[in-house]
Amino acid sequence: VNPGNCWAFRGSQGFAVIRLSSIIHPTAVTLEYIPKVLSPHGTIASAPRDFAVYVSARGWMGGRDEEGEEEGLLLGQFTFDQDGDPIQTFYFEADSMDAYQLVELRVLSNWGHPEYTCIYRFRVHGEPA
Repeated sequence: VNPGNCWAFRGSQGFAVIRLSSIIHPTAVTLEYIPKVLSPHGTIASAPRDFAVYVSARGWMGGRDEEGEEEGLLLGQFTFDQDGDPIQTFYFEADSMDAYQLVELRVLSNWGHPEYTCIYRFRVHGEPA
């Protein structure tokens, strides 16, 4: 993880839909950002702050698919702590989770950068279906 070597998007809100290599019962996600000490300005203002994780069993995540499925199911909404560890894991609260292959990371805000937000690494954890 090197400064600037990230997936960046314009503004403080955005999303990425990930198709996993196999269907899983998701248990957690991990979001990673560079440590403040590696940042050229000593801050991580372009790091995601508030974000949500959605899943979908089929189809597109952004609206209805051809069979009328609503947007994905919300698994959780979290806050990345800018003063915390650069690698933070967030666990879902559901006791028994259905199996999914599509996961959406929806960034709702960042830590104050007015122009862009960066994602360095996003991981999905779970049990094989």
